[in-house]
Amino acid sequence: MNSSVEHFSGTQPSQAEVVVVGAGISGLTLALRLQQGLSSRDDSTQPVLLAEASSRVGGCISTQSGGGYRWEEGPNSFTPTLPLLNLIAEVGLAGRDSGTESSQLVLADAQLPRYIYWEKELLPVPLSPSAAIGSRLLSVGGKLRALRGLLGFVAPPPGKEETVRQFFRRQLGSEVVERLVEPFTSGVYAGDPDQLSALAAFPRIAGLEERYGSLFAGAVQALRSRYRYATLPRTRHQDSGNSPIQPPPKRGQLGNLRQGLQQLPEAIAQKLGSALRLGWRAVHLKRDETGYRVGFVIHDSGAEHTAPEEIHWVAAQQVVLTLPAYAAATLLQDLNPQASRLLREIPYPPVAVVALAYPEEALPQPLRGFGHLIPRSQGLRTLGTIWASSLFPERAPQGYHCLISFIGGATDAAFARQKGIPPITALSPDERAQIVHAELSQILLTRPVEPIRLGERLWPQAIPQYTLGHRQRIAQLQASLADQTPGVWVCANYLDGVALGDCVRRAEALAQQILSVRR
Repeated sequence: MNSSVEHFSGTQPSQAEVVVVGAGISGLTLALRLQQGLSSRDDSTQPVLLAEASSRVGGCISTQSGGGYRWEEGPNSFTPTLPLLNLIAEVGLAGRDSGTESSQLVLADAQLPRYIYWEKELLPVPLSPSAAIGSRLLSVGGKLRALRGLLGFVAPPPGKEETVRQFFRRQLGSEVVERLVEPFTSGVYAGDPDQLSALAAFPRIAGLEERYGSLFAGAVQALRSRYRYATLPRTRHQDSGNSPIQPPPKRGQLGNLRQGLQQLPEAIAQKLGSALRLGWRAVHLKRDETGYRVGFVIHDSGAEHTAPEEIHWVAAQQVVLTLPAYAAATLLQDLNPQASRLLREIPYPPVAVVALAYPEEALPQPLRGFGHLIPRSQGLRTLGTIWASSLFPERAPQGYHCLISFIGGATDAAFARQKGIPPITALSPDERAQIVHAELSQILLTRPVEPIRLGERLWPQAIPQYTLGHRQRIAQLQASLADQTPGVWVCANYLDGVALGDCVRRAEALAQQILSVRR
């Protein structure tokens, strides 16, 4: 999807109340809310400046199209949380009625099955007690062990932080971990269940035991709260829900936009106008007598650069870094070494996205589902595949399907060593696509056929990993910033949630905090 964001030239701002570095969804949302809440105190000071090093907005959101296909090379969908829906409606991408032609919001069927590839079969993930009883994904012993855990008959917490594998194995047993938790962890984080912190990566589930003593007690408390809410007297406003979209999305539905997720960052960028600067790469962050100075190297996308790069300085009272942890660490290494060190401790594994298309007659009929995930124990390289054209409209021409696969992740290096093969970062795009096609041929295709290569994107540092000690690490980071560099903030998906809805929630909360400080 080609960016339609305007590049502003001419006089460059030298002062801003708040400088936001990085125009991913976090930086865009934060800058929009600050722009709405700040007014210029004098003609020489811009209320907010959002600087992006590249020539496009959106960060890891990247929609591509061509030949009648549309595919994502970053996030593929979102859970329609209220803050995210409000933002989508506010920037003109969804009307009050989600069914109108002007609305760009598209919602996948909540009933679409999810599959796990297990012992050479695609088995649906059971989403109800009755489905779990009849499921072939778990053995009878595995089901009884999981039931025992759900009823609260589990060993007590060990008194130290548990990994994802340790927590769910103690709660639900090894089968659930290997066949459900491990592939789901790969799907969300491209992560290693032996490294991720259960409390940091899955706080809603692991937090039930922390708050209520067990998952069972927490689930009972949640049901009681839901029942009390349901029996309260309802006002007309409550009955319609607070959602800006009517009817509101159902539980379990996933969202996208008709022309792809890239529509959202570009729509926010249009609202920001000249507050957004593309081609501004932050290279220095220093303190001065009135606040901070951010040094930028400015690149005109249409110019050739032969002269030495000049630094353009912008003075700011507050600075927000919405960059990945490793990039924020570089900017902070001289100003706040402790914060920089903590940020560098957050790992980002490589992930490659491979988009392939196939004629529908070479696939099961009908191809209906969210997609499939693959446990590492099945000996395959691909982490999982999203059946994109089954989820959302206008993803493939009639008679074809678009499949988006993910390969790599935190366990890829060990997998490659075990198999005596190169890691994905050492492979060419053609080699990665060939691996994905070979494994799709084994899992999904009903007859031999060559794929249509749509696109391939390697993210060398893809998704932040919430490893053991993550919550304490983030607490120390926030404390260090507040103590050593007050007025410098971080806001990114390495904090407390990697989903798009988490990014919007976090950015809006920080905007309110900054605005309250300013008042």
